[in-house]
Amino acid sequence: MSLTKADVIEIINRRFANTLQKKKISETIEILLEIMKETLEEGEDVMISGFGKFCVKEKNARKGRNPATGEDMLLPGRHVVTFKCSGALRDKMNAK
Repeated sequence: MSLTKADVIEIINRRFANTLQKKKISETIEILLEIMKETLEEGEDVMISGFGKFCVKEKNARKGRNPATGEDMLLPGRHVVTFKCSGALRDKMNAK
């Protein structure tokens, strides 16, 4: 099962014993994600200590094939986001 934004908001709300408004929590998360998206769009990396690093990588154009027709085609270059977890997170995941 995936953790959704709604799940994160609910967990934060419970951790703070319902003292924060869900609307404020939601706005804060939206702002955080927007900052991360803008930073990645500019081609910069986002590093969160103890969690990991989101990196923008450039993929070159490459040969491909249309699976429906079998026709060869050139797939254009593009940018992708990769994630590398921190050593601390990797150790926690492997400790279980």
